Amino acid sequence: MDSPTPMQRNFNFQKVIAAVGALIMVAKFFAYILTGSVAILTDALESIVNVVAGCIGLYALYLSMQPADREHPYGHGKVELISSSIEGTLISVAGVLIIFEALERIILGDFTVRSLDIGLVIVALAALADFAMGYTAIRMGQSSRSMALESSGRHLCSDTYSSVGILIGLGLVYGLSLFGIDAYWLDPAMAMFFGAIIIYTGLKVVYKAFSGIMDTEDKDLIRQVTRCINRIRTDEVIDVHHLRVTIYGPVLHVDAHMVVPGTLTVAETDVLISRFTEETSSMLGNEVDITFMAEPCDPRFCRYCRRGCPDRRDEFTEIKHLHTDAVTDAEPGDDLDHSR
Repeated sequence: MDSPTPMQRNFNFQKVIAAVGALIMVAKFFAYILTGSVAILTDALESIVNVVAGCIGLYALYLSMQPADREHPYGHGKVELISSSIEGTLISVAGVLIIFEALERIILGDFTVRSLDIGLVIVALAALADFAMGYTAIRMGQSSRSMALESSGRHLCSDTYSSVGILIGLGLVYGLSLFGIDAYWLDPAMAMFFGAIIIYTGLKVVYKAFSGIMDTEDKDLIRQVTRCINRIRTDEVIDVHHLRVTIYGPVLHVDAHMVVPGTLTVAETDVLISRFTEETSSMLGNEVDITFMAEPCDPRFCRYCRRGCPDRRDEFTEIKHLHTDAVTDAEPGDDLDHSR
């Protein structure tokens, strides 16, 4: 039996996130019914978002697994970014609802909290489950370049952090109550604080998703691809420019123009590009789509080329080092005049 692909593993783990998220939601609402704590209610409301977002992420990962077709030549991976933007919006909406609920409690002066001991145990167990799934989802999402799975993981971790804060605050309320000190006003106050954190987390997810939808340049990816090119290039690869890197779901798309000696034949150029593409793909991972377009050199590159050429104007001096600014230039050798 063939081992599952990274995309299939992501899809299967997202199933676990959706199923466990539903169980955690039920547990948190049960804790809220027991305690009447508005802080625990904030956790329960965010769990609704977790379940909805988990289902959206599951559907997005299912679509992203579908192969490219005539209408979607680059595949269906962009749906993960749409899923992430929806999830980020839902996170922020949950934070707003939490703040409104806390404000209502403060205005009405309703600080009633009960059975905190049992409620705190339930929230603590739920937080542990959230963190375990969230941390795993982030690691899997980053390793496979799955924005949907990574967003789900960050959502679960933010839920964990707010749960930990709520546990600390309510634990303080519970401890003070044992000494007859009334500090129940901390309950809605903490809810407002963590509601604001949840809104901020949601906006960060939305921003990152929209950056992906708009194909905003990822400098870390550009640096990674540039390092790969510098590591495997030979004398025949004189220059690389117009490098473009984008992600559609888990698939990394790389295209660039490659300057080669003008004396190479078409067959030799084809062999060079095939080898270069294969070696670059092996360094970047399995889910990579690479296109290199060859361009013949001109006299500007003579000092970077070792090959004998009847049109040579300058003697060879060095192999041209490629850096991120140079490889992303639209025209070859834009920085040549500055190095003379």
